[in-house]
Amino acid sequence: MRPLIIALEVIPKVALIPLFVIWFGFGMTTKIIIAGLLAFFPVMLNVLLGVRSVDRGHRDVMQSINASRWQTFKHLEVKSMMPHVFAGMETAIVLAVIGTIVGEYLGGNEGLGYLVVRTLNELNAPALFAVILILATIGLIMYFTVNSLKRFVIPWHESVYGRRESA
Repeated sequence: MRPLIIALEVIPKVALIPLFVIWFGFGMTTKIIIAGLLAFFPVMLNVLLGVRSVDRGHRDVMQSINASRWQTFKHLEVKSMMPHVFAGMETAIVLAVIGTIVGEYLGGNEGLGYLVVRTLNELNAPALFAVILILATIGLIMYFTVNSLKRFVIPWHESVYGRRESA
Protein backbone atom coordinates (compact mmCIF):
# COMPACT_ATOMS: atom_id res chain seq x y z
CA MET A 1 0.00 0.00 0.00
CA ARG A 2 2.85 2.37 0.81
CA PRO A 3 4.24 2.46 -2.78
CA LEU A 4 0.79 3.43 -4.07
CA ILE A 5 0.47 6.21 -1.50
CA ILE A 6 3.94 7.52 -2.32
CA ALA A 7 3.17 7.35 -6.05
CA LEU A 8 0.04 9.44 -5.46
CA GLU A 9 1.96 11.82 -3.20
CA VAL A 10 4.55 12.71 -5.83
CA ILE A 11 1.93 13.85 -8.33
CA PRO A 12 2.25 17.65 -8.51
CA LYS A 13 -0.98 18.81 -6.88
CA VAL A 14 -0.80 22.21 -8.58
CA ALA A 15 -1.18 20.41 -11.91
CA LEU A 16 -4.46 18.93 -10.65
CA ILE A 17 -6.02 22.29 -9.80
CA PRO A 18 -7.31 22.95 -13.34
CA LEU A 19 -9.00 19.53 -13.30
CA PHE A 20 -10.63 20.29 -9.96
CA VAL A 21 -11.83 23.64 -11.28
CA ILE A 22 -13.36 21.88 -14.31
CA TRP A 23 -14.97 19.18 -12.17
CA PHE A 24 -16.06 21.24 -9.14
CA GLY A 25 -16.08 24.86 -10.31
CA PHE A 26 -14.49 27.91 -8.71
CA GLY A 27 -16.26 27.51 -5.37
CA MET A 28 -15.35 26.36 -1.93
CA THR A 29 -15.45 22.66 -2.86
CA THR A 30 -12.34 22.96 -5.02
CA LYS A 31 -10.43 24.75 -2.27
CA ILE A 32 -11.41 22.15 0.32
CA ILE A 33 -10.39 19.28 -1.96
CA ILE A 34 -7.01 20.85 -2.70
CA ALA A 35 -6.35 21.59 0.98
CA GLY A 36 -7.46 18.10 1.98
CA LEU A 37 -5.37 16.46 -0.71
CA LEU A 38 -2.24 18.28 0.38
CA ALA A 39 -2.92 17.62 4.07
CA PHE A 40 -3.77 13.93 3.61
CA PHE A 41 -0.35 12.57 2.71
CA PRO A 42 1.72 13.78 5.68
CA VAL A 43 -0.90 12.43 8.08
CA MET A 44 -1.28 9.11 6.23
CA LEU A 45 2.46 8.50 6.01
CA ASN A 46 2.87 9.31 9.70
CA VAL A 47 0.02 6.95 10.60
CA LEU A 48 1.78 4.17 8.68
CA LEU A 49 5.05 5.01 10.43
CA GLY A 50 3.31 5.05 13.81
CA VAL A 51 1.70 1.65 13.34
CA ARG A 52 4.97 0.13 12.14
CA SER A 53 6.93 1.64 15.04
CA VAL A 54 5.01 -0.18 17.77
CA ASP A 55 7.54 -2.04 19.89
CA ARG A 56 7.54 -5.80 19.24
CA GLY A 57 7.78 -6.45 22.98
CA HIS A 58 4.58 -4.52 23.56
CA ARG A 59 2.84 -6.59 20.89
CA ASP A 60 4.10 -9.74 22.61
CA VAL A 61 2.66 -8.57 25.93
CA MET A 62 -0.73 -7.94 24.32
CA GLN A 63 -0.59 -11.40 22.75
CA SER A 64 0.41 -13.02 26.06
CA ILE A 65 -2.65 -11.58 27.81
CA ASN A 66 -4.86 -12.87 24.98
CA ALA A 67 -5.88 -9.40 23.84
CA SER A 68 -8.09 -9.39 20.77
CA ARG A 69 -7.02 -7.65 17.58
CA TRP A 70 -9.39 -4.80 18.43
CA GLN A 71 -7.98 -4.47 21.98
CA THR A 72 -4.43 -4.47 20.63
CA PHE A 73 -5.36 -1.79 18.12
CA LYS A 74 -7.24 0.34 20.66
CA HIS A 75 -4.85 0.11 23.60
CA LEU A 76 -1.49 -0.25 21.89
CA GLU A 77 -1.42 0.82 18.26
CA VAL A 78 -3.61 3.93 18.56
CA LYS A 79 -1.67 5.21 21.56
CA SER A 80 1.64 4.45 19.87
CA MET A 81 0.72 6.16 16.63
CA MET A 82 -0.84 9.33 18.11
CA PRO A 83 2.49 11.21 18.39
CA HIS A 84 3.12 10.41 14.72
CA VAL A 85 -0.39 11.54 13.78
CA PHE A 86 0.15 14.89 15.47
CA ALA A 87 3.53 15.31 13.78
CA GLY A 88 1.77 14.72 10.47
CA MET A 89 -0.99 17.15 11.42
CA GLU A 90 1.51 19.89 12.21
CA THR A 91 2.91 19.52 8.70
CA ALA A 92 -0.55 19.07 7.18
CA ILE A 93 -1.80 22.37 8.64
CA VAL A 94 0.89 24.27 6.78
CA LEU A 95 0.21 22.40 3.55
CA ALA A 96 -3.56 22.86 3.89
CA VAL A 97 -3.15 26.63 4.20
CA ILE A 98 -0.82 26.62 1.19
CA GLY A 99 -3.25 24.44 -0.76
CA THR A 100 -6.16 26.73 -0.02
CA ILE A 101 -4.22 29.82 -1.04
CA VAL A 102 -2.91 28.22 -4.23
CA GLY A 103 -6.42 27.03 -5.05
CA GLU A 104 -7.75 30.56 -4.65
CA TYR A 105 -4.72 31.95 -6.44
CA LEU A 106 -5.14 29.79 -9.54
CA GLY A 107 -8.83 29.11 -9.63
CA GLY A 108 -10.74 31.52 -7.48
CA ASN A 109 -12.51 34.81 -7.56
CA GLU A 110 -12.62 35.38 -3.82
CA GLY A 111 -10.59 34.65 -0.71
CA LEU A 112 -7.11 35.54 0.48
CA GLY A 113 -5.34 33.85 -2.44
CA TYR A 114 -7.41 35.92 -4.82
CA LEU A 115 -6.50 39.03 -2.80
CA VAL A 116 -2.82 38.14 -3.21
CA VAL A 117 -3.27 38.06 -6.99
CA ARG A 118 -5.33 41.24 -7.05
CA THR A 119 -2.95 43.25 -4.85
CA LEU A 120 -0.01 41.95 -6.86
CA ASN A 121 -1.63 42.99 -10.14
CA GLU A 122 -2.35 46.43 -8.66
CA LEU A 123 1.25 46.65 -7.37
CA ASN A 124 -0.22 47.45 -3.97
CA ALA A 125 2.63 46.33 -1.70
CA PRO A 126 1.07 47.48 1.62
CA ALA A 127 -2.14 45.53 0.92
CA LEU A 128 -0.09 42.50 -0.17
CA PHE A 129 1.87 42.59 3.10
CA ALA A 130 -1.41 42.87 5.00
CA VAL A 131 -2.76 39.76 3.27
CA ILE A 132 0.49 37.91 3.98
CA LEU A 133 0.25 38.92 7.64
CA ILE A 134 -3.33 37.64 7.80
CA LEU A 135 -2.25 34.35 6.22
CA ALA A 136 0.60 33.98 8.70
CA THR A 137 -1.79 34.66 11.57
CA ILE A 138 -4.26 32.05 10.30
CA GLY A 139 -1.45 29.52 9.93
CA LEU A 140 -0.18 30.22 13.45
CA ILE A 141 -3.66 29.91 14.94
CA MET A 142 -4.16 26.57 13.21
CA TYR A 143 -0.72 25.33 14.26
CA PHE A 144 -1.27 26.29 17.90
CA THR A 145 -4.71 24.68 17.80
CA VAL A 146 -3.16 21.38 16.72
CA ASN A 147 -0.39 21.81 19.29
CA SER A 148 -2.94 22.44 22.06
CA LEU A 149 -4.93 19.40 20.98
CA LYS A 150 -1.72 17.38 21.10
CA ARG A 151 -1.07 18.54 24.68
CA PHE A 152 -4.57 17.41 25.60
CA VAL A 153 -4.56 14.04 23.80
CA ILE A 154 -0.99 12.86 24.46
CA PRO A 155 0.26 14.77 27.53
CA TRP A 156 2.58 11.86 28.36
CA HIS A 157 4.61 12.01 25.17
CA GLU A 158 8.11 13.49 24.90
CA SER A 159 7.02 15.88 22.15
CA VAL A 160 4.71 17.58 24.67
CA TYR A 161 6.79 17.73 27.82
CA GLY A 162 10.27 17.84 26.26
CA ARG A 163 13.24 15.61 26.80
CA ARG A 164 13.64 13.97 30.17
CA GLU A 165 16.84 14.70 31.99
CA SER A 166 18.88 11.59 32.65
CA ALA A 167 19.81 11.01 36.25
